[in-house]
Amino acid sequence: MAQLQHKFARIGTLSMHYVEEGSGPLVVMCHGWPESWYSYRHQIPALAAAGFRVVAPDQRGYGRTDAPEPIDAYNILSLASDIVGLVKTLGESHAIIVGHDWGAPVAWHAALLRPDIFRAIALLSVPFMPRGAVRPTEILKALEGKENWFYVNYFQEPGRVERELEENPRRSLAMLLYSLSGDAPPGERWNFLFPRSQSFLQSATMPGRLPGWLTEEDLDFYETQFRKSGFRGGLNWYRNVDRNWELTGFLNGLALTQPSVFAAGEHDAVLAMYPEALKTIDSSMPNCRGKFIIPGTGHWIQQERPSETNALLLNFLKRLP
Repeated sequence: MAQLQHKFARIGTLSMHYVEEGSGPLVVMCHGWPESWYSYRHQIPALAAAGFRVVAPDQRGYGRTDAPEPIDAYNILSLASDIVGLVKTLGESHAIIVGHDWGAPVAWHAALLRPDIFRAIALLSVPFMPRGAVRPTEILKALEGKENWFYVNYFQEPGRVERELEENPRRSLAMLLYSLSGDAPPGERWNFLFPRSQSFLQSATMPGRLPGWLTEEDLDFYETQFRKSGFRGGLNWYRNVDRNWELTGFLNGLALTQPSVFAAGEHDAVLAMYPEALKTIDSSMPNCRGKFIIPGTGHWIQQERPSETNALLLNFLKRLP
């Protein structure tokens, strides 16, 4: 990754770190939790070599980007505005946006709000979910019942899960990256529901050895990032799910009409969480150019299967006008 350039953009009061490689049409890659720009380490050089200007930021609260203190600073309109501001700072008027995990909602809100800028979109792991009629945490409470936690509701109490994760960041990251991957057998695979008698980390498994796609050097990088930033910023994204719903009533009924593509791993827990979103892609993403489920793969699709992910992204990008 010697050609990667590390830069900073000033977006309002926020200092955003990003990496950049290549020249040509702009592709902005938005990461998820608990990750950073580094989760696209395999895609950046491949897309740059194919003739694209690829930019992957550490989003608000992550890595070397600022992490504002207020919880409400992490609402979806602020997160999408960060990406709009980044495109403008780069001197571009149009971009293709890619989002994985939490980066997917950032990507689709940016595309819904500014279709004049974001002319195409690729979603990884999380399919487009139009705004629903019911407050999100109420839906999750109904799913979890009285005996279990749905992890998003468990995250709502500030400080609780931070203490768990930050006691040993390297161990926490290894557990999450392994347990949500396709390498974890069913008995060790993370579940979004877990007993109320357990902590969040008790719902994950420490691997006996790292899966082949995750090296000790990769884990070194992630550990360094989260020892610097802590986990608070990224967790605050979850603490805005109801606020996001309150702020976006004006998006009711909107479909994602730009050229799009969706890809996820066969064993991605998100597909089990939101099965209807996958089933309704044809209507919610009417210009979807492909829906791909990669066998044997879990949540970290672009890291677990970089060659397959690169191929489907490049096939999509090269067919755009």
